Amino acid sequence: MLDISTIRSQFPALSRTVDGRPVSWLDGPGGTQVPTAVIDAMSSTLHSGVSNLSPLFAAGRDALGVTQAAREAMADLLGTDDPRTVVFGQNMTSLTFSMSRALAQTWRPGDEIVVTRLDHDANVSPWLLAARDRGLEVRRVDITDDGRLDLDDLDRKLSDRTKLVAVTAASNALGTIVDVAEVARRAHSVGSLVYVDGVHATPHRLPDVAHADFYVCSAYKFFGPHTGILYGRFELLETLEAYKVRPAPADVPGKWETGTQSFESLAGVRAAVDYLAGLSGLPADAPRRTRLDDAYRRIADHEQTLAKRFLDGVHEIDGIRLWGIDGVDGRVATFAVTIDGMHPDTVAEALGQEGIFVWSGHYYALEVMGRLGLLDRGGAVRIGFVHYNTIEEVDRVLDALGRLRNS
Repeated sequence: MLDISTIRSQFPALSRTVDGRPVSWLDGPGGTQVPTAVIDAMSSTLHSGVSNLSPLFAAGRDALGVTQAAREAMADLLGTDDPRTVVFGQNMTSLTFSMSRALAQTWRPGDEIVVTRLDHDANVSPWLLAARDRGLEVRRVDITDDGRLDLDDLDRKLSDRTKLVAVTAASNALGTIVDVAEVARRAHSVGSLVYVDGVHATPHRLPDVAHADFYVCSAYKFFGPHTGILYGRFELLETLEAYKVRPAPADVPGKWETGTQSFESLAGVRAAVDYLAGLSGLPADAPRRTRLDDAYRRIADHEQTLAKRFLDGVHEIDGIRLWGIDGVDGRVATFAVTIDGMHPDTVAEALGQEGIFVWSGHYYALEVMGRLGLLDRGGAVRIGFVHYNTIEEVDRVLDALGRLRNS
């Protein structure tokens, strides 16, 4: 069981007030807040003065140490035994565009790629542009009316010409969890690679890259800094040609890390993983992956409690529609709602005036919003809960929604 009061004391932003009222960060918005341990790790790295990577002097060796420590931490979080399969970059979107360019060089006109109507556009547009440039056909996997990925439609879209299936691990719009292992099994059966967007899933569910050829996520979603991370199977990272400057390393993972990395951010990435591992009830000397597994079980239990409270309450408010799975199973605690007669931006602004920070619009999930008929109606209001949120905050947003509906 998580000690929420102790957890919240570690997040400076959670004590922020607006006009004397407390702030509830429900959805981030658009991300999560950062604990003091991450802030301190980044600050101390800047204070100590790292340079670029070099084994020849102390500051360069410090940068090497910071980078390797972050790589090893992310390997534990992602579930890979080889830290060389972890690549750092500016963000998930930039890393995906880079990898799409490299993969596209191996494709030929008439090949096919598969995207889904559940994904954030960062796992759609890079593949659409690659397909356009290389003469590939794009196939889209549909979703069900309650926002689940339609696996039967996936089967219809796969063929022996499929080169890549791009799929999310959890929808950033509806909170739907995707059975990535099953998607991968079906995709691999026709010889396709699988590229998984784990950005929204990672703060809620422990990643496991065992079934993915590529897995991308962003540290700012799991309580760290704005840094992107890509996992790739070693043989793919090794054999694919990276677009890089000539003096850059030719080996893995360096050939994929274009330019100088943000070493202070990498220190923050490691601290974020260690923070998550610290939520475990296991001894501190237990393996980090083992502690992460225990911590994520606790996170999921707490978030399910919050999700049930929200679902029970929102059903009692007339005129509010929930989009997506109407239950706690098969989803993370992220909800898309609309209020009859109110534009989503108006709702978000009204909640913001009460110190309740949420997101509105399409949140870059263009395919989802278009499929549900919401894109031309302003999208929806996204209300999300993570492990530092409380039952009191759930009740607070429910009360505010009820008053908005009846105003």
